[in-house]
Amino acid sequence: MSDAPVSIIMRSFNEGWALKDTLAALKAQDYRHWELIAIDSGSSDGSQDLIRSAQPRHFVQITPPEYNPSRVMNLGMRLAASEFGIFLNADATPQGTGWLRPLVEALLNPRVAACFGRQVPRPDCRAVFACDYDRCFGPQRESAKWDHFFSMVSSGLRKEVWAKRGFREDLQYAEDDEYTRWCKTQGYEIAYVAESVVMHSHNYTPQQSFKRSYGDARAIGKAWTGQFNEFNWLKTVALGWLSDLRHDTRFCYREKRLGELPHAARIRWRQRRGKLAGFRQGWKEAHPE
Repeated sequence: MSDAPVSIIMRSFNEGWALKDTLAALKAQDYRHWELIAIDSGSSDGSQDLIRSAQPRHFVQITPPEYNPSRVMNLGMRLAASEFGIFLNADATPQGTGWLRPLVEALLNPRVAACFGRQVPRPDCRAVFACDYDRCFGPQRESAKWDHFFSMVSSGLRKEVWAKRGFREDLQYAEDDEYTRWCKTQGYEIAYVAESVVMHSHNYTPQQSFKRSYGDARAIGKAWTGQFNEFNWLKTVALGWLSDLRHDTRFCYREKRLGELPHAARIRWRQRRGKLAGFRQGWKEAHPE
């Protein structure tokens, strides 16, 4: 039986430093029946030339202000000629020739609406962020016990499910979390595919960490069906920060990186403050007086 056709949807913005390796890794995949759909948000670092050299079936160029993750991903799915949309960030480099096949095989199950692969941090990843990757994707990943977890960085969707209701374009963050939660309410499964591996990580500044946490929590606040006071300073900021720091301490001790704990503490504090502020803003937008 020949491989089913799939559409690889790649989002890029000034990630030429990684894109060359990512495109080479795609070309080397043992799964050959795929098309490339690239959507670039106004790169100025040579990324667009690299993408053109890969001869994508579709190459969409937008300006940075036009970028909205949900809108871009919905566009990619509309352009996809196949029933399976495989998403890969430009700076997420597949490790080995077997990255694509396990994702596609997971989607062959009609009960699986979406799947996501494993991510390993880059060698320069700071401990605070490497700890998150270990908790989300490590051999003993805690995310398996969480209420819900999903990452769009290296993932796949069934188009027939997406066609029923795509990503919410009123969300600027956490759109993948919201969409896959909706899939589960419709009776579908979300699969984690540990055999599909990419290298991907970011060393965010404290300001960037606050912004990302704020954005994710704002999206949560907009869709929250619980009580407003479930997010509060004591639980969300103080106790949450202590819990995060406990995980960071264990990770840094195990990895012999205790010298990075002060940095981790600063990042977590900004993340926790961003989470509370973002949730409150999202709640207000969803519940105007």
